[in-house]
Amino acid sequence: MLEDLTEITALHSLRSQHETLVSVKEVSRYYGKNKAVDNISFDVKRGEVLGLLGPNGAGKSTAMQMITGNLAPSNGQITINNFDILDKPKNAKANLGYLPEQPPVYKELTVDEYLTHCSKINRIAHSHQRDAITLAKERCGLNSMSKRLIGNLSKGYQQRVGIAQAIIHSPAVIVLDEPTVGLDPRQIREIRSLIRELGNDHSIILSTHILPEVTATCDRVLIINRGKIMVTETIIGLQQRIQSSSLIVAFQHPPSNDELSQFDGVLSVDKIELGRYRLHHVPEIDPSENIVNQSVNNNWRLTEITPEKLSLEEIFMDITCTENEDIDMTTKAEETV
Repeated sequence: MLEDLTEITALHSLRSQHETLVSVKEVSRYYGKNKAVDNISFDVKRGEVLGLLGPNGAGKSTAMQMITGNLAPSNGQITINNFDILDKPKNAKANLGYLPEQPPVYKELTVDEYLTHCSKINRIAHSHQRDAITLAKERCGLNSMSKRLIGNLSKGYQQRVGIAQAIIHSPAVIVLDEPTVGLDPRQIREIRSLIRELGNDHSIILSTHILPEVTATCDRVLIINRGKIMVTETIIGLQQRIQSSSLIVAFQHPPSNDELSQFDGVLSVDKIELGRYRLHHVPEIDPSENIVNQSVNNNWRLTEITPEKLSLEEIFMDITCTENEDIDMTTKAEETV
């Protein structure tokens, strides 16, 4: 029977990578007059790990609660594997596995006792329960922990037990809320590796405010702030955003600031020290080649030309802080009126 479950899992991985398993369309959620989630839309495909990234209070938890069917949206539609979360909640939730920030484990039970309980809750046929438990333990590295009390396990292994309960019924979609919070570096590395492995067969939505989590585990990132989606981008696309929009240049015989300002695309020139400058330019135009050519022609003796790269943290702060400043300015203007 274990072989049958393994074959089913393998068949899942062979399905089209373009199959949409989560669809969120124009979803909002109000608490009184406060709009916690503001008209968000996105899809998640099979075999994709989506990182839901944002500062505390951005609306991530509210969005996760709506996706998992624990909170009804004020408007909009959410479907899980083509089942509407409101119209067909049992079908939709049968295709969901959920790990909240605090793993819902019973610490007085052994790992086997707890996973047996979870298999019954998920209505796995009695004849399939043992094989489902064995497969979940294998995938989460829990075989040696079967008879251990959950309360005696490390936090990393308790997190693994939480993931095992989320995948025990082989759901199409796995939702993980802050899966590595409170873990030590080794445990974090192990859980990230497990998430990447699970991403081969499922759609995974991973909520976090930890920036390295995104680049380490996700295929695509969705940055949310003040309830709105600010950026949705693949990791490759995000890396392109990180590419330089400024250059550090140095010369033995430096030109004047005015001469450097004349290069196509250059917005401003900052003098760092004698003969060394930072050139800010529009992202679409890289003046490097022209600078090299002119340095040769004019005997400026270029000694350094280095593109500066923004970190993911700098991009994140730029997006979220700019949005917050815009909202604050709008609020002040409304108050003045």
